[in-house]
Amino acid sequence: MVTEPGADWVDTLSEDDALLTGEAVALDLRPASFALRAAGAAIDAIASALLFVVLVFAFFVPAAQFGLEQAWATVFLITSLVLALVVAPCLVETLTRGRSLGRLAVGARIVREDGGAAGFRQAAVRALVGVLELFMTLGGLAALVGIVSPRSQRLGDHLAGTYAQYERAPRVATPVFGMPLELLDWAQVADVARMPDPLARRVANFLATARSLDPGRRGYLAQQLAFEASAYVSPLPAVDPELFLAGVTVARRDREARALRLEAERLARLAPVLRG
Repeated sequence: MVTEPGADWVDTLSEDDALLTGEAVALDLRPASFALRAAGAAIDAIASALLFVVLVFAFFVPAAQFGLEQAWATVFLITSLVLALVVAPCLVETLTRGRSLGRLAVGARIVREDGGAAGFRQAAVRALVGVLELFMTLGGLAALVGIVSPRSQRLGDHLAGTYAQYERAPRVATPVFGMPLELLDWAQVADVARMPDPLARRVANFLATARSLDPGRRGYLAQQLAFEASAYVSPLPAVDPELFLAGVTVARRDREARALRLEAERLARLAPVLRG
């Protein structure tokens, strides 16, 4: 593809340049507050206590019927504690990818410090340390560590490398804009090929959140995304990378809108025949 004289941003980045994230979009991950974490932990503690009571009855009722020795009572009690306080929370957190009953209620989820999904190892560490800081100290140790932690992380989170992410973010309205004036002539002759859906979503997300980014990060992301999108556009306009992304987005939107309108018109012409 031939580069227009003014579009020098295309040659400034290579595929080896590191991205800020795997999707080349700055992540806006908000840690759950201390109050939300405390509320979720209280719900989970109540659920664990109820599970412990159920397990005790499940063990002791058959033991009483069969007349087992008193030593079995200690075995059943320890087994119930381990299942309710360690095994069950670990399994639930692993299978639900960081959720639990309490975190589901407050809209939080446990993730790794890099934003990735937590796994079995992180869940096991948190569950084992949680016996000490949540139950043996009645939550006092967890509260003390969480208050002084910037992300409200308890001791188990620090050891496992996790934190609680708040997922109920307000929905941001997607801005609707027309073709930039500088690109009106270019739009008449532009050939915009179909971009991969992941790239198109990344461009749309960037344009929707560009105003909230600092200038340095905003310029870098615009340059990176424009470099990737340039492979699907001909000719390349001699404009700013962010303006180029806006023009490409509008051109794709208008093309898809025309295709949908033509399809609706054809269906309208066929409607009498189909009804007949």
